[in-house]
Amino acid sequence: MDVDGGGRAVDRSGRAAVMADVGRLAGVSHQTVSRVINGSRHVRPATRERVLAAMRELGYRPNSIARALVTGRSQTLGVVSFDTTLYGPASTLFGIERAAHEAGYFIIVASLRALDRPSVTEAVGRLSLQGVDGILVIVSEQASAEGLIAGPSGVPMVAVEGRPEQGIPVVGVDQCHGAGLATRHLLELGHRTVWHITGPVDSVESRERIRGWEVALKEAGAPVPAPLTGDWSARSGYFLGQRLSREPGATAIFVAGDQMALGLLRAMHEHGRSVPEEVSVVGFDDIPEAPYFTPPLTTVRQDFGEVGSRSLRLLVRAIESQQSGSRPPTGSLVAPELMVRASTATYRAEQVDAGFM
Repeated sequence: MDVDGGGRAVDRSGRAAVMADVGRLAGVSHQTVSRVINGSRHVRPATRERVLAAMRELGYRPNSIARALVTGRSQTLGVVSFDTTLYGPASTLFGIERAAHEAGYFIIVASLRALDRPSVTEAVGRLSLQGVDGILVIVSEQASAEGLIAGPSGVPMVAVEGRPEQGIPVVGVDQCHGAGLATRHLLELGHRTVWHITGPVDSVESRERIRGWEVALKEAGAPVPAPLTGDWSARSGYFLGQRLSREPGATAIFVAGDQMALGLLRAMHEHGRSVPEEVSVVGFDDIPEAPYFTPPLTTVRQDFGEVGSRSLRLLVRAIESQQSGSRPPTGSLVAPELMVRASTATYRAEQVDAGFM
């Protein structure tokens, strides 16, 4: 056989390699080749490796349509996402794609301009019509979570970073626990309370971080200041930071996102509030730039890669359980990690008070 322009093995007539060619080269029947392609457990490991080696040598590519007719599965999964320019959704999507490749699945991504309920419902329906085996929805707003409830029946779905009801499994970071880690860290440094710059009010993650912050303050018997609402951008952190720079009691600030924390740090610098000597700051996400802020940012790390791969594995199990009639899997939460750097320090009342004399 020769090789065509696409790298596939072809015979002298230009015919691409077929299953029978793989079987002849591997010394097995075409039925055995089919079992290997479809992931059957009834093939000896040595035989499986021989078939796979023959497929690689011939450049054989299984016909996904024919395989779907046999197995009832397209080996394709749908992903609904929004604003993949943001670090979190982009990193999660990368983790999903990597895990899908390792599991032998293709991915179709529906990227939405808005995560309202009609848009999510329409995207889920469109992916279902394309014959995907299951759907992942990267949920960041309450409206998008509600859109999952109205999704098509019969198609396994998993929500990523959401809190939807109706029994849809969820994989995400434990946002509430992460906010508690940040808040308790600041309280343990001796600060009397912790101020909070939140994300958007309709964000699922933002709401969970607010809850974790409030719980930690109340458990410590500390005052709960009125939260300030941002929009994840450095710009919003900067303008809210200008307000907090004029608050003498704001010696510790938990910011719901690292980008907003970046804006806050600039505002504090412009108003002569030294970080961390006068004000301690904790962010959330641990974006790659966080260690290079001035000062390096203490923050809560989210393992987005693990969230993506775990959600993909959960969806595959949900698909398998649907076909076997077994009990569907439940969701899980990924534990966050506090990364302590130079933007937090022990509270010293005399130095803070001196700055407002």
